[in-house]
Amino acid sequence: MTATVTRWWWVRHAPVTVNQGRIYGAQDLDCETDDRGSFDGLAALLPDGSALVTSQLKRTHQTADAIRAAGLDLPEPLVEPALGEQSFGVWQGLRHEDLQRDEAFTGHHFWLCPGYFRPPEGESFADLIARVAEAVERLSDAHAGRDVVCVAHGGTIRAALALALGLDAEGALGFAIDNLSVTRLDRIVERGAAPDGHQDRRMWRVVMVNRAPAAPVAPKA
Repeated sequence: MTATVTRWWWVRHAPVTVNQGRIYGAQDLDCETDDRGSFDGLAALLPDGSALVTSQLKRTHQTADAIRAAGLDLPEPLVEPALGEQSFGVWQGLRHEDLQRDEAFTGHHFWLCPGYFRPPEGESFADLIARVAEAVERLSDAHAGRDVVCVAHGGTIRAALALALGLDAEGALGFAIDNLSVTRLDRIVERGAAPDGHQDRRMWRVVMVNRAPAAPVAPKA
């Protein structure tokens, strides 16, 4: 039986500081890419010659450019808007303390709101999971058997983990995803392995979650 493994190397973008602590969500803001040690670590950890995917937001482009500048051989990125961060609607641009006075604010341990709640004029985390899942499956088919480096967002990576582990929106919000961390998810397709003997069986394997880029890595072969 043959199996095709498509390896997703998810990288959360570099820190955003220009917002001065305000909620930014899907706003298109610059990030800070001056942490040379982290980018050297990413260049050592990630595989050369991978497909490169970013969202439409420039902080992912800036992060991808910094990884390439650190020496990783990657092509120009494929820009996929479906992998953008969750939109928090009218909450974007507010300070966290201001948000607590909004009558629609419900609070959450790990996120701005519960997984199935839509902020005013925004989208829920469950909405984000749906659009990320469609894009990941589509891009996995397009790049089957390859390494895919995807520079994206904390919410996007949690959504990918929800897809891989079959989690609901609340369960996936429990993951910590730090800036410039790496999460590795492998999609495995076994040909003709479904119970009927004709259809393919698709599975996901979680290799690492929220790995710091500066951690020691083995030399590339």
